[in-house]
Amino acid sequence: MPLLYSIGKVTVGPALMLGWRPHVEGRENIPKTGGLIFAGNHLSVADELFLGASVPRHIAFWAKSDYFTGSGFNGWVSRTVLNGLGAIPVNRGGGRAALTAFDGAIPVLRGGDCVAVYPEGTRSPDGRLYRGRTGVARLAVGAGVPIIPVGTIGTERVQPIGQPYPMPFRGKITIKYGKPIDTTGRADDRTSLRALTDEVMAEIQKLTGQEYVPRYAPAKTPPPQDA
Repeated sequence: MPLLYSIGKVTVGPALMLGWRPHVEGRENIPKTGGLIFAGNHLSVADELFLGASVPRHIAFWAKSDYFTGSGFNGWVSRTVLNGLGAIPVNRGGGRAALTAFDGAIPVLRGGDCVAVYPEGTRSPDGRLYRGRTGVARLAVGAGVPIIPVGTIGTERVQPIGQPYPMPFRGKITIKYGKPIDTTGRADDRTSLRALTDEVMAEIQKLTGQEYVPRYAPAKTPPPQDA
């Protein structure tokens, strides 16, 4: 576990668990060793915070590649923090550049570490569960690791879109971990990856009870509404 992440596990993690007291179910479904992917619904920036706080293992999260290449003092701080957390850079420009994120994640997974993916690709603008993108399936099959579906409930009230940090006393958070989805022997053609992704999203929906929308979430979210 990277040093800075280890420090966070004994400082920030306990503070989140104590301050917001999220209800966690299915933690016994998380293998203690071996590479795996956590695939969850995405309601808030806080999803990653509480996922990391409630899982005893290191999770490599994605971060925009710009944060790794900034100049000056702020750029140095950003690079140091993200490297210390074991983050994986992702280029949002699309095409081959975006695929470098997967290239970076596969050796991480094959090395026995965990990676978090939000298949919807963006935060839900209205609390519903949107169609998943097939990157999660492509990554799992390519690395030969299982997928743990994750259902998070309540984070959109604790940290709504536009809110820079989680707020206390704004509702109850629940995190549910489903049983591992084995990807051994799965084909990597487009149809098979689509089917695996739909299977993952169906398991997430079972955990959250969200209404499912069979189309991709809009790339841009609307302005935040008054709470």
